[in-house]
Amino acid sequence: MSFLTVDQDKCKRDRICADECPAKLIVFKETDSFPDAVKRAELYCIRCGHCVAVCPSNAISVSTVSSVDCLPVDPGLLPTADQVEHLLKSRRSIRGFKNKAVDRAALEKLIETSSYAPSGHNTQPVHWLVIEDVNKVNRIAAIVVDWMRYMIDNKPEFAASMAMKALCYAWDHGDDRICRNAPHIIIAHAPKDMLSSPGSCTIALSYLELAAHSMGIGACWAGFVGMAAATFPPLIEELALPEGHKAFGAMMIGYPKHSYHKIPPRTAARIIWR
Repeated sequence: MSFLTVDQDKCKRDRICADECPAKLIVFKETDSFPDAVKRAELYCIRCGHCVAVCPSNAISVSTVSSVDCLPVDPGLLPTADQVEHLLKSRRSIRGFKNKAVDRAALEKLIETSSYAPSGHNTQPVHWLVIEDVNKVNRIAAIVVDWMRYMIDNKPEFAASMAMKALCYAWDHGDDRICRNAPHIIIAHAPKDMLSSPGSCTIALSYLELAAHSMGIGACWAGFVGMAAATFPPLIEELALPEGHKAFGAMMIGYPKHSYHKIPPRTAARIIWR
């Protein structure tokens, strides 16, 4: 199969595909010609699928993205601007969870949706580790507390800025303020030497948090887990990520113990216009 396939019966030669290709790999060699690929296009294609997705005539495919494999956009399923605004503003960081596991199918759907988050140069470096077993979540929390005790002894100023002594005290008295008794933890990890990995994991976890809200599932960034997972050898060993990978963020997941009924105001946006 050639890199670029064009159904000439469908193609309107409207040049939209060439206009939208991020790497400018599609050209029209003559005024009335059909789209064609530049030399060695397959080496420079970032596999984003823009050309396939934007064609209103469903006339184009590339070897990396076939139109047959692409879901159609359903305008009837797209939320209104007001609905999106309400979803974003009503999202809360959930720190109280029901003693109830989230079904694996729901977790898979959540991650599958989050996999559509953008990534630098479409590298799609994000991998996922799902800690389903609540006992393993508790073990991770305990290791994070050990990390905090290490930080209190070795990085006292940083530990004080994060109130780590108070968090350890709470843990010692049966109050988990690390993982908040969440039934699950989802960790985003990626190749540690890839430049796009940190940002891509952050964006993917943000997608996950918002998708969870839309599904009635609570989420909260597990910041201490993320910090310890990136630097503390005992937790790195516990997570056993693939060779060369690093954790770039973690999220607590579970059904909210309580419902929220109001949207508190936020600080007004601080904008510089130029």
